[in-house]
Amino acid sequence: KSVTPRPKGPPPLVYHHAYTTPSWPSKHRFKMRKFTSLFLHLLRSGLAKRDEFFIPVEAPPPSWFTAVHCQEYFSDFVSGSLDEKRMRRIGLPWSPQLVRRTLVEAAGTVLSAQLACEFGIACSLGGGTHHAHHNFGSGFTIFNDVVIAADVVIKEGRASRVLIVDLDVHQGDGTAALASARPSKDVFALSFHCGANFPFRKETSDLDVSFERGAGDDEFLSKLREVLPSVLDSFGPDLVLYLSGVDPFEGDKLGLLNLSEDGLRERDLFVFRECTRRGVPVSGVIGGGYDDDVDKLAARHGLLFESAAQVWRE
Repeated sequence: KSVTPRPKGPPPLVYHHAYTTPSWPSKHRFKMRKFTSLFLHLLRSGLAKRDEFFIPVEAPPPSWFTAVHCQEYFSDFVSGSLDEKRMRRIGLPWSPQLVRRTLVEAAGTVLSAQLACEFGIACSLGGGTHHAHHNFGSGFTIFNDVVIAADVVIKEGRASRVLIVDLDVHQGDGTAALASARPSKDVFALSFHCGANFPFRKETSDLDVSFERGAGDDEFLSKLREVLPSVLDSFGPDLVLYLSGVDPFEGDKLGLLNLSEDGLRERDLFVFRECTRRGVPVSGVIGGGYDDDVDKLAARHGLLFESAAQVWRE
């Protein structure tokens, strides 16, 4: 669909050093350093060169956020006025640096979506903040970057129907609520998740696929092969926003599913191939993943980029 020549090298990759907040508590469950580690992993593995990354804007328009989120909630977070109870629900310690990374990360997801519309495939080295609701954040997420990105590209006329494919182990409850609230029904939320995992009060996505604890490669991939092509064909999106997540991995600290790394790779390849064979642009974000060994975690997130690059070359 694009008339612009493809970039040489890998598919467009989006990264900003502000994805990592400095001076982060070392024992926090949310491993902030994974974003920098992922960037370095992609450089070391030869998947990308330093000058090939696209850099998102540092000061995205507030209107991007307030089109999806409550104005008061947005202003209170940015100014540091959220009360202790609401910050505790988010689970991250507030700081001006956290505000910066939150806004830049969302801008990165928007840029990746825009680049995917232009070139067919793009990925950001962050994103996937799917627990964020209209007027509150939750589960390490503050603003819902994938719904924000969907809203921006629709308003820009780059797409009219956006499919969010969320394969993180946790249901994208914020995404489900925000998508269902859109009167035009132009955003479809598909969620694969472990039913026994967070959030314990689920929202209703356009389509939810719930797995029991311990489900592995065969069960997960079989269901994905059954469901995704059907949704792509019935909804007919102009863009897919793919929230990969590596927390379905068998060794993930917050997972409860048992996918292998080979299973995660096969999952990612299937998503990219099913989109591209239909001519549907796809933008990937990394979603969740929890491991005390941040370098191993970063390499696991790197599977998304390996898969994107492989399908880009096909």
